[in-house]
Amino acid sequence: MNSSELTLLVLRIGFLLVLWLFIFGIVYALRSDLFGRRARKLPADAAADAPAPAPGPAMAPAMTAPPAPANADALTEQLGVPTRTPAPVASDAAARPSRLVILSGPKAGTEFPLGSDPITIGRSSDSSLVIRDDYTSTHHARLMLWNDEWMIQDLDSTNGTFLGGTRVAVPTRIPLNTPVKIGTTSFELRR
Repeated sequence: MNSSELTLLVLRIGFLLVLWLFIFGIVYALRSDLFGRRARKLPADAAADAPAPAPGPAMAPAMTAPPAPANADALTEQLGVPTRTPAPVASDAAARPSRLVILSGPKAGTEFPLGSDPITIGRSSDSSLVIRDDYTSTHHARLMLWNDEWMIQDLDSTNGTFLGGTRVAVPTRIPLNTPVKIGTTSFELRR
């Protein structure tokens, strides 16, 4: 076997390896799009005993509440960005939404009562609100109560979650009677 035949053999084997890596990459991407990523569930005891994570720039705002500064200047100094004056929030639970009303999609007209537990939305059968359509991810979004307000968090869905026509990138407060669109389904929070 001369050197040109050996070089050709090595190139063929290298090409086949690159081709198989490409195929495995495509299969992995399709699998995660179809089935989603598995969310790790902590047992209740472990979650209570776990130390709180150190705050950092990548931490989602829904994880921990920042300490309340004495004034807006302290908040500007703490975050390093200018702030807006927050709108007054009613302190009683009667002011917050009590139901989720589906406006369009396969379950249009359905109402769900809101408690204080988080609500997961997606195609998965372990979701609190199961939406079976081609544009909804397995674990698409989560509704959660934070500081007495309902927040929507997109769970890295393929097609996104929209609040009032704007795509949600970080956990965002849901105002009353503002449409939230997930796949072909839209809903509102109402009193």
